[in-house]
Amino acid sequence: MADVVMAGTGGQGIILAARIVAEVAVRMGYDVKTSEVHGMAQRGGSVVSMVRWGERVFSPLIPRGHADFLLAFEGLEGLRCLPFLKPGGRVIVNLYRLDPLPVLRGDADYPQDYLEIIRGFAPGTLAIDAVEMARAAGNPRVASAVMAGALSSLLDFPADIWEEAIRTLVPARALEANLRGFAAGRRAG
Repeated sequence: MADVVMAGTGGQGIILAARIVAEVAVRMGYDVKTSEVHGMAQRGGSVVSMVRWGERVFSPLIPRGHADFLLAFEGLEGLRCLPFLKPGGRVIVNLYRLDPLPVLRGDADYPQDYLEIIRGFAPGTLAIDAVEMARAAGNPRVASAVMAGALSSLLDFPADIWEEAIRTLVPARALEANLRGFAAGRRAG
């Protein structure tokens, strides 16, 4: 069984990334459950998606302290979801700063040491600039494919299965950039 939490803000492609991960696990023959929570996602609000797979999965919700992986599409949202990570779990954090709504409103400060805090909790953290990597792949909006690619490097699922899932779920107009972004993320992992 594996549990993945993806956290960030609306518009970062978290739901698409979760769908890709779930599709890969289904193609690998696993029982898969997903869950998503998005508050004001279209306005930059928090988005959390959970993907669980295994021989038999009974709940789509990952209990605190049980996630194998946390994909933090945005640092502050990643901090907020650290309690889901199990001891020894891995974090992939996007270094691109996108102030979430509480920071924009002045209700919260953006901790300048967020990466050190995350690494203190999860020493094996992989930090990448997914937006810059996506830009280099031809479209800054495919950062979610970069993040999925980085995750794929940590899982024992063949690259061609990931690419098939992307081809199935991504619209034709954005497919090639997503495939390039995925490949870049896979190399970064």
